[in-house]
Amino acid sequence: MTTPSEAPQALAGLRVVELAGPMSQYCGKMFADLGAEVILVEPPGGARVRAAPPFIGDRAGPDRSLTFSYFNTSKRAITLDLTKTEGQFLFRRLAQTADLVVQAEKPGTLAAWGCGYDALAALKASLVLLSITAFGQTGPYAQYEGEDLIGLASGGFLYLGGYPDAPPTGAFGNQAVLGASMYGAVAAMLALTNAELTGEGDHVDVSMQECMVMAMENAVQFYDLEGTVRKRYAGEQRFAGTGVFECRDGYIYMMAAGIGANKFWGLSLQWLSDENVPGVERLQGAQWTHIEYVRSDEAKRIFAEVFGPWAKTRTKAELYHEGQRRHIPLAPINTPGDILQSSQLDHRRFFVRVPHPLCEEPLLMPGAPYKLSRTPWRIRHPAPRLGEHNTEVYGALGLAGADLEHLAGAGVI
Repeated sequence: MTTPSEAPQALAGLRVVELAGPMSQYCGKMFADLGAEVILVEPPGGARVRAAPPFIGDRAGPDRSLTFSYFNTSKRAITLDLTKTEGQFLFRRLAQTADLVVQAEKPGTLAAWGCGYDALAALKASLVLLSITAFGQTGPYAQYEGEDLIGLASGGFLYLGGYPDAPPTGAFGNQAVLGASMYGAVAAMLALTNAELTGEGDHVDVSMQECMVMAMENAVQFYDLEGTVRKRYAGEQRFAGTGVFECRDGYIYMMAAGIGANKFWGLSLQWLSDENVPGVERLQGAQWTHIEYVRSDEAKRIFAEVFGPWAKTRTKAELYHEGQRRHIPLAPINTPGDILQSSQLDHRRFFVRVPHPLCEEPLLMPGAPYKLSRTPWRIRHPAPRLGEHNTEVYGALGLAGADLEHLAGAGVI
């Protein structure tokens, strides 16, 4: 029987060349951990993310960044200075061997280096070029600088995060950058499928701003149809019974009333009645079936006075499992500690241990949020050291030791 470590991976045989950058690295990781050969191209001094904390042993170094270690698993790495003529020539040769090139440079940068889509497509018609930038390749904002917070803000998503009486608050973890990477990976796979069928490549243009607009659920439609601007709710009730509530060991999110939730109101009242919660009779009456009333401050206050004290006597797990049993939308608001102790994630072996040459113990990392039964996802090896595969990759292009010494001396690699 074939074991997961022996089974062929979904993207085995695909070659990807990735220009190092914050917006492209997660996209490259997704391809690499699904079996594609991903060659990470870094400047001779290393990608910027190698300087991103936290560091192994709290000491900075090109191979000590935990951020780099996570985002670059299963990749090979070379160094190359694309601002130099020899570097541009080598990049074009390398791109000719690839199925996909992933990059996140400012629009026009690759073309100025003689490595834009037209130049690369002339060398290999089936090549797909994926460009992930803050605002896309065209338009009045195309040349503007952009990082994660800019993406959240310009896409409107930042406006929805935080508390009603405070300025907008961004989600932690570079969510806009990661969203752009994920949309880019999906779009690139579509282009690669078409290239395989027709022999014609494509230039895939991904805008981080547009990815964040896509993440706004129905907020844009609310304004388009009603002229209503969605508000920030954070820990407050959006409707009576719908919001964040404190419990004995943390917080839960519950949806007992509101648009699309009328059926849950009766189930919630029955639960509170079965538990003999004091004051449950205050939640009864025809007015509680009207959206205008459950949206009112009075309704929210009454529900909080009845449900809040009782919820504080129960744990997240108790409320969650009983809510599930009663078919009421309710979920624990998990902390990072809760996630690491999750029996569900443990059962699915979501977290994986990855060895690192500078660590005695393997690093614990998130795995993939999907499982492929016949072509499994897996991390084949740790993130590469700076320039680790220069000899191997350039050797395949016909460069010998003396050539590499010359290029290194000239600062090209």
